[in-house]
Amino acid sequence: MQPGPTLRALRDQPFELLLALEQRARDAATGERDGTAAQEWIGVAFRLGGETFLVARDEAREVMGVPVALTRVPGARPWIRGLANVRGQLLPVIDLRQYLGSGETNQGRNTRVIVVNHREIPAGLLVDEVLGFRHFGRHEFDAGTPPTLIRCEHYLAGSFRRGSEAWPVLSLRALVESPAFLQGSA
Repeated sequence: MQPGPTLRALRDQPFELLLALEQRARDAATGERDGTAAQEWIGVAFRLGGETFLVARDEAREVMGVPVALTRVPGARPWIRGLANVRGQLLPVIDLRQYLGSGETNQGRNTRVIVVNHREIPAGLLVDEVLGFRHFGRHEFDAGTPPTLIRCEHYLAGSFRRGSEAWPVLSLRALVESPAFLQGSA
């Protein structure tokens, strides 16, 4: 598809300029660039133990520091660190490493909480460090799951490969909807 005229070329044609702006806004909203579907996947990279993982950008609502005030929940499993009041909403904070059976997360200055973007199940996942956004081409995706030291194979949704590196994709939806995750009482 041929790209349309530049916006500058349309400055003396207000109606055509508005149409071009509207089309660009629609393309941006649907993830298209110049009329072609974007071939880019964006995820949030984080470290858990000595391994790095990705979560899809649309599965993470936000990344935040560890809340100062966490209220323990009596009778809850040890991996539920407690409840935090985040902007007037109660958020259960889960130690992801401990939930996966790989020991407790030692809080440090890089420790973060990834807030899950799920309509019905609020959860904040405590991780060792968030490394930021990572961009991959769709052609770098591998549906197979690489072996990981942390036992999370039930929650992996493939991986992205770049050179000799494999970046496992952790499905937050599969994690929070699993029966084991929903059984938080001890």
